[in-house]
Amino acid sequence: MERIVKAFFNSAAGLAHAVRYELAVRQEVVVLAVAVPASFFVTESWWKRLALIGVILLVLMVELLNTAIEALSDHVTPDRHPHIRIVKDLGSAAVFTALTLAGLTWILALAERLV
Repeated sequence: MERIVKAFFNSAAGLAHAVRYELAVRQEVVVLAVAVPASFFVTESWWKRLALIGVILLVLMVELLNTAIEALSDHVTPDRHPHIRIVKDLGSAAVFTALTLAGLTWILALAERLV
């Protein structure tokens, strides 16, 4: 149980750090805060609400991983390096992919609601 409590506090500290220092994370937290109540207007289905909120949480999760990759990359070498650039670009591509999925999910849910 102690390990679970420590893991929780480590996770909370990481999230707090990301919110404090990463603009993209702050933006995604705002989107999440808007998405939760908006999902109640978009659909009456709890499963669809879960999907709508879940894709925003997925974006946030991928952004947190990308932030960790960037922080570690900058620690390994603060100078520009072609391999580090590839690593950072891959992290960015992962965020873009998650954002695309989130956008398509919300567009389809809204289209279904309006049609």
